[in-house]
Amino acid sequence: MNYIRNVSLTIKPGKTADFNKVLKDEILPTMKTQPGFKHELAMINGQHSVSLSVWTDKASAEKYQTAVYPQLLKKLALFIEGTPEVTNFDLAVSTLAV
Repeated sequence: MNYIRNVSLTIKPGKTADFNKVLKDEILPTMKTQPGFKHELAMINGQHSVSLSVWTDKASAEKYQTAVYPQLLKKLALFIEGTPEVTNFDLAVSTLAV
C-alpha cells in the first residue's frame, strides 16, 4: 500500500520565490533519489505551503523522515517560519498513476 507524507509549513513574507527555487532545484532532486519515493505535490496559498509526497511503503517514508528530511529542512530554514507539521497517511484512493 502506498504511503503519504503531508508537510504543512509557513513561508516567510517575501520568500516564496526563494522557497520555490530551493524546492525545485535542491529538495525535489534529492527526494527523487530516495528508495520508495514516487511522487510529490507542492502547493502554496499565500504564505502557507502544503506538500504531499507519495511513497511505496511506510518504511521508505520513515527512513526518509529520519535520515534525509532533517538535512533538507535545513536548506529551507531561511525561508520558513516555525517548525513544519508532518502528518502521515496510508493512501486509500488516488487518480494518480501511483
